[in-house]
Amino acid sequence: MLLEREDVNPDKPDLLSRTPLLLASWWGHKGIVRILLERDEVNPNKGARFSVTPLLGASHDGHEGVVKMLLERNDVNPDKPYWRGQTPLCRASHGGHEGVVRMLLERNDVNPGKPDLFGRTPLSCASANGHARVVGMLLERNDVNPHKPDWLRRTPLWWASKYQHEGVVRMMLEQNDAHPYKPDRWRRVLRR
Repeated sequence: MLLEREDVNPDKPDLLSRTPLLLASWWGHKGIVRILLERDEVNPNKGARFSVTPLLGASHDGHEGVVKMLLERNDVNPDKPYWRGQTPLCRASHGGHEGVVRMLLERNDVNPGKPDLFGRTPLSCASANGHARVVGMLLERNDVNPHKPDWLRRTPLWWASKYQHEGVVRMMLEQNDAHPYKPDRWRRVLRR
């Protein structure tokens, strides 16, 4: 009913720069997302404050149906980071949202090893949070470096060990050239 009115702008942001599409995507309201995406004046790649896009919001909370709708569009950048440099894949990996991770990894225009501003990759995020299945999906890729350190020289193995995610630690130790005793920036090493 609101969209039938001429004085309603369906792409107008609120005071925090959040558009109706961003909010509907973040909360997983597929029907509303579908209606808004049918409107020419709605920009599906428009970021709110800190550059949070509808795809990033939906990926963050694991809303597979919304992510699928957004990825079907040619005008959505599936690898666009927000201000901290985290991409939709990084946010989905952080949350352990396997279905969203799988959809994003199927894309050629998504870099699965892309670090954020702190050097943390999707693999680091999944490892730190103990999401073994997501870690497994990322480790199957040839374009993911399992030993890539962040700016504090902490590797995915370091993060998994810090938070005592035994299954992920085992997976990381099975990788070629695993360095379990490599120190971080402050010369802290993993304990035996």
